Amino acid sequence: MNNHLIPLLEALIKIDSSTKEGANEAIAFCEQWLIDQGLPVKKLENNGFHMLVCEIGQGDHTIVLNGHIDVIEAEKKQFQPHIQDGKLYGRGSADMKAGVAAFMMAAAQLKDKELTSRVMIQIVPDEETGGINGTKYLTEKGYLGDFIICGEPTNMGIAIQSKGVLQLDITVQGKPAHGSRPWEGTNAITKAIHLYEEILELPFAKEGSPMFTRPSINLAKIQGGTIYNKVPDLCEISLDIRYLPDQSPKDIVHQIQALTDSTVTTHICNNPVKTRADNPYVETLAKSIKRITQLEEATIFGQHGSSDGQFFTKYGGSAVEFGPVGSDWHGENEMVSIDSVREYQEVLVDFILSLDS
Repeated sequence: MNNHLIPLLEALIKIDSSTKEGANEAIAFCEQWLIDQGLPVKKLENNGFHMLVCEIGQGDHTIVLNGHIDVIEAEKKQFQPHIQDGKLYGRGSADMKAGVAAFMMAAAQLKDKELTSRVMIQIVPDEETGGINGTKYLTEKGYLGDFIICGEPTNMGIAIQSKGVLQLDITVQGKPAHGSRPWEGTNAITKAIHLYEEILELPFAKEGSPMFTRPSINLAKIQGGTIYNKVPDLCEISLDIRYLPDQSPKDIVHQIQALTDSTVTTHICNNPVKTRADNPYVETLAKSIKRITQLEEATIFGQHGSSDGQFFTKYGGSAVEFGPVGSDWHGENEMVSIDSVREYQEVLVDFILSLDS
């Protein structure tokens, strides 16, 4: 079964799943593959987005293996996978079609085993654009678990925490004047930049935690001005703030609003992930990593970015990110280590079987 893993991954990479239509095509491919392996598959649809749920095993506890099939856009050549020096290159190779392929292979390997835990494979279409139509929809429909593994690339480490996402739009008012007499107006663009610099000095921006030095604050967009010879009287900036797991997004917004008379609007506010290092499932997964790989200890860390694991936390599920070794995801030379993908599948199988021992 392990010999079929890399060809399956190559077939997935060849599908340009950077659009809704492409993601649905990839979902259809996965559905047929799972059916061909004799696995039970349920396809769901939400707002035109397709997703799959495949359940095996039985018992009172559920392990969710959650993987997204969508990728960000890329050049055509990146959808032609190639192997060099033990590495498989291509868009989505690491993020995260390797994880999806390993999930599928693990399910096929485990389907005839006597499992005392339920294992639920979720293959979703829209993590890269927020997960609203995929994983969020599944959790709202009751497709939940006690322990959730999102197969994002983590170099075989276990990311037990991730920052929350707070995206803000701030509209800054200035005062118009003729471009030749800027001192008679208030430049909304420079005022907005000054506000951004002040936000970087706020108390929340200086805080740290055991797994993170500080929050991430990105000035993502700035729009202002209309013509050369006018002092701009309006500017909008957009911030992407990745806040620490124990910080309050409401408090962050309050600190920013206290700085300015500008209008502050929340675009997105997503939960952090705060799984504990001593979670029994984390400890069991760490033992499987040590047993299967050459690693003496499993690396436990926190992710700066977010994943679909965030949607399970409000229902009491403990989520982690765990995936094979790769690099340059979202870049021109995205790749995944072939040996690592194989080890990753073996770790997943060992972990699930360990739950029953």
